[in-house]
Amino acid sequence: MTRRLVQALVALALLPAAALAVPRTPEPRVHPRDAAPVPTYVRKIESAIVGLKVRARANATSSARLGVHRFASGVVFDPRGYAVTVSYVLMDAVEIEAFRRDGRTVSARLTGFDVDSGLGVVKLDGEGWTAAAVGQSGDIAVGTLTGTVGVDEDNDLIHITGAVQSVRRFSASWEYMLERAFIVSPASPQWGGSALVNDRGEVVAIGSLRLGEPPYTNMFIPLERFLPVKDEIIASGRVQSRTPRPWLGLYTSADRDGITVNGFSPIGPAAQAGFQRGDRIVGVNGVDVKSQEEFYEALWKNRAGEVIKVSVQRDNRVVVIPVQSMDRHRALTGPRP
Repeated sequence: MTRRLVQALVALALLPAAALAVPRTPEPRVHPRDAAPVPTYVRKIESAIVGLKVRARANATSSARLGVHRFASGVVFDPRGYAVTVSYVLMDAVEIEAFRRDGRTVSARLTGFDVDSGLGVVKLDGEGWTAAAVGQSGDIAVGTLTGTVGVDEDNDLIHITGAVQSVRRFSASWEYMLERAFIVSPASPQWGGSALVNDRGEVVAIGSLRLGEPPYTNMFIPLERFLPVKDEIIASGRVQSRTPRPWLGLYTSADRDGITVNGFSPIGPAAQAGFQRGDRIVGVNGVDVKSQEEFYEALWKNRAGEVIKVSVQRDNRVVVIPVQSMDRHRALTGPRP
């Protein structure tokens, strides 16, 4: 009896081990390399990101360069449904659709532009909009860790973790210059209108351009110029508190030899003023200029509507060309045929 009792007790003791040894269907596991956790900064701003599908007027000047059908991200900055994005996407818009993160589509309409910074505002239809938290873009410095958050044309969220490579003055061919721009790497495949956020998930800049050759960088427009004037744009469609800059409608390139005229806007005054492609700009109102930045600085010391005398070097001689400048905002938003 004693031997049998001992054998029974041993068998009972082994039962849990036997039960654990029974084969089970393994639970699915995600390989670490396939895991795609959404960073905290993305979760904080995701509800404020929209996709903007824009149809522009077919015969518009901007459509010849950017196409009739355009897409960009937008960032809701006001719970009433106002969102900011890059202005070039909105130029000559006749129809705007906004894609919410829940997949719903709503109509939107153009509110206005800040032509100096290159940002535009749209009003989204409907209610229940969540505004993004806004940070201090003045605190951004080289090496600051950032996230770029936007959406693609399928309304899929695109986010890239990166860092600020430089904070510098940025000039471009279309009479455009920022005193401070953020150059960020790595570049996002969906840069236009995307939000640049800090490590707290606060928006500090809006994506504008992709620069250079692979691996690309992105240029972002800091919100420090936009936030003080956003209410003006909502109220009147433009920035009223700044004196309008004179605009000529010149396209230029710059290298170590100076500034070269490459083309003209068909709606700008320079097109009929007597410039020729290949002209080298050497002065503005008698002031010598040697770089694109100096050209813009000298040009913008004047007022829109004034006659600007631009000196160009052509065939080993200097030609002075007077141009009746324009208010760029009125030129870009005025009535069109």
